[in-house]
Order: sequence, then C-alpha cells, then structure tokens
Amino acid sequence: MRVIAGSARGRRLKSVPGDTTRPITDRAKEALFSILGGSIEDARVLDLFAGTGAVGIEALSRGAAWCDFVDLAPSAVRTVRENLELTGLGSRAAVMRRDAFQLLGAPPPKAYDLVYIAPPQYRGWWLRALLGVDSAPGWLSPQGLAIVQIAPREEAAVSLERLEEVDRRKYGGVRLLFYAQTQDRMDAGQEAR
Repeated sequence: MRVIAGSARGRRLKSVPGDTTRPITDRAKEALFSILGGSIEDARVLDLFAGTGAVGIEALSRGAAWCDFVDLAPSAVRTVRENLELTGLGSRAAVMRRDAFQLLGAPPPKAYDLVYIAPPQYRGWWLRALLGVDSAPGWLSPQGLAIVQIAPREEAAVSLERLEEVDRRKYGGVRLLFYAQTQDRMDAGQEAR
C-alpha cells in the first residue's frame, strides 16, 4: 500500500496489525482519485473507520486542505498517526479515537467536501454511517460527496432523505458508491439565500 500521487507520492504506508480493517486496494484508490479529479484540491475530508488512513492521506497528498481521521481501534489510530508522520502530512490532519456513530450523532463542527465511509465488512455499518450523514444536514458541503467502500455482496436497498446515489463503480472485490445532496435540497438551499 502506497501513496499514489502528490507531495507524498511513492511513500509506503504501514498496515494495521491483524485483519480487522479493510484497506482499499491501490487500483481502487487510484480509480477513486481519478474520478474525484481536481475537486480534492483544498477540500475538507472526513475519513471514517480510517484504518490505515490511506484514503485521507492520499487526499492530503493531492492537496486537500484538511482531513479528520476517525477510528475506534487503538491499533488503527496508532497506524494512522505513524502514516501521517511517514508522509509528513500531519500538520493538516487530526486523528480521533472515537466511535463513528457517536460522532455522526452530534452536529458537525464544519461541513466536509468528502466523507469517506469504509467500515469493517459484513456488519452493515456502512449503511448505518451513511444514514447518519443523511440525517444531519451540515455534514456535507453543498457540492460534497459521501463515498462508501463495500464488498459487492454487502449492497442493500437504501432509502435516503437528503442524499442520492450519483455513481457506483466496482474494482475487483471493492464497490464504491457515491452519494450527493439531492437536487431538491440544493435548490431549496439556494432559494433560502
């Protein structure tokens, strides 16, 4: 696992000991950031269930302004901190040992341009986290995206109030689901201004 592009390009990232995390493959990560393109520049990122921190670190390396990394596992938090030190990107990041669902249950301090959700597989946590982002306006900036990383067989029907699926991609055993605010919500927000 490595940083693919940007200021920390080529740096190898440490893995979280054990098998409790679901690291993104380099192929899927490269495709993800190709899709995001220049929208990551100056973005605020929330990396939920951060694991190694590979997605948030890639975003920082490519010019994101800030990334909050959240994971409850002490080994993951330690690994993210070590990876930030290895890449020299820690000055634009905060690492929190917190329960993602408790975090999503509180009002966000500031909107994010990208919320990345990649919990441990086969527990249904991705849906619970996505519903948390959907239920609280303010987690996503008006043009922000919530992106879910799951195994294809984890897919389930989703009924959302504020978000809608805008894209989906499959890379081997990785499925990426992209959600944005519904156009109705965005139109209502612009009329209120």
